[in-house]
This record gives sequence, structure tokens and C-alpha cells, in this order.
Amino acid sequence: MKINEQIRHLYQPIQPTIRQSDKNVTYQEFLPDQHLQQLIYCYWQLKTTKPLSNQFNYKVVADGCIDIFFELNNPEESFVMGFCKKYTEFRLDNNFNYVGIRFLPTMFPQIFGINAADLSNRFENLDSVLPETSKFITRHFHHQLTSEQIKATFDGYFLSLMAKVDFDIDNRLYEAMNIILSNFGVINIEKDLDTGISPRQLQRLFKYYIGDTAKTFSKVVQFQNILKAKPSRKSLKENKLFYDIGYYDQSHFIKDFKNFYGVTPTRAFRG
Repeated sequence: MKINEQIRHLYQPIQPTIRQSDKNVTYQEFLPDQHLQQLIYCYWQLKTTKPLSNQFNYKVVADGCIDIFFELNNPEESFVMGFCKKYTEFRLDNNFNYVGIRFLPTMFPQIFGINAADLSNRFENLDSVLPETSKFITRHFHHQLTSEQIKATFDGYFLSLMAKVDFDIDNRLYEAMNIILSNFGVINIEKDLDTGISPRQLQRLFKYYIGDTAKTFSKVVQFQNILKAKPSRKSLKENKLFYDIGYYDQSHFIKDFKNFYGVTPTRAFRG
């Protein structure tokens, strides 16, 4: 599974909007056990440090991943959020403690045998998708758990699960993934993804393991690499970043960025 380790090396998805949010809301990411890091990008926790004066609007940007998440005060209700080709907003209460698992691209279908396309652009009750995992969360999680205990509980569950999974490693898919990630999503889908199978077969693999087409995934990778670069408003204007990352005009760049993030690049990068 070395090629999956390469995915983690080449791709570090970012959720940046929390830094612009309420000072009484914290967001943390935790690395899973070393043996799980080729499958799971991180565990995460989004919580209030004290009750807020109003409801909290949490914006999730497109990151190419699939997440399981739930409220630690109410683990009986858990959810799975599929690959999304635009940002998603959640209206949360004024007091909350959410935890989740963010799977690296292709890994959720590998682990659970679920077609990623069935979950794309929405979130579902986990009980209707993975009832056994939902039951495990209900039985083992509660509001008194520390971050370390949350990590240890997740690690134990997924290490046990991983030992039972027969991974279906199609090197042609992972070669295509490697090409996209190595080129920061700036590729010609028809010319650059010649990995030994027809374009139709490759799209079928992307739909099943990612949840959308290779083209859409590449655009999300482009977007995530912009977030990682953290360009200033000045550099966005002067350096024609949109051209460097494969766009031929600024209007299309701004349109795609706003679709993935929810605001324009100049609003997102206020430096």
C-alpha cells in the first residue's frame, strides 16, 4: 500500500474557516495511530469553550475527503459526509462538541466497501450507511472523554477493522491519483491520465473511490493547494496566480474558488 502512503505525503487537506470564527470556538486535528495514517488523514474536534451568545455558522470547504462525525454529547446520532464539490454550511447550536474522522481520498470505500458516489454532495445518518460503526460510536463515546481518549478509542476500532479488510488496490487508479496530486491538480485529464485503462474505466474508478470525476477531484486539489499557499490579496492581484494554477482567466478562477470556499479569494485571504 505504498502508493496510499504517497497520497498522504502529497495531499494535506485544509479546513481554514475556523480561524475567522468565534474566539470561544476551537478546532483541533489529531494524528491517528501510525498504522492508520495511510487511511485516515486525521481525527478532529470542533467545540465551544463556553456557550456562545448566538448560534454558530460553521462552513466546511471542499477538501476531497469523506468524514464521519457526531456530537459528543449525543453520540446516538452520527453522520457521514461524502465528497462535496462545493462548500457546505452547518448551523450549530451555541454550545457544541463535535468530533470526526477524516478519511484520505479513496480510503472510505476501501475500508467499508461503500460506493463513494452514493454519498456525494450530502451527509447521511451513519446508522443507515454503516450500522455497526454507528453502534460502536453510541456505545463507546460520551461527553466526558478527553481528546486522548477519543483518539485511543478511534485507533482501537480502526486498527481492528483494518485487520479484517481485504484492500482492493488498483494501481491504475493510484497512478492517476499520484499524477493529479504531484501536479497540484493542474493537468489535462485526457492527455495526462494515461495509466493503462480507458477513460471510461478510469472515471468509473474515480466515481466509486472518490465520489466524482477525475476532473472535479483535480479542481478540488487545485483549490486546496491555493489554501496551502496562503497568497496575499496583493499577490493574487499582481502575480496572476489564476494563470499559474491552470486557469486562463481570472473570472473562472474566482467562480470556482467561491464555489469551493463560499467567498472570493480576496475575502478568504485578508493578508
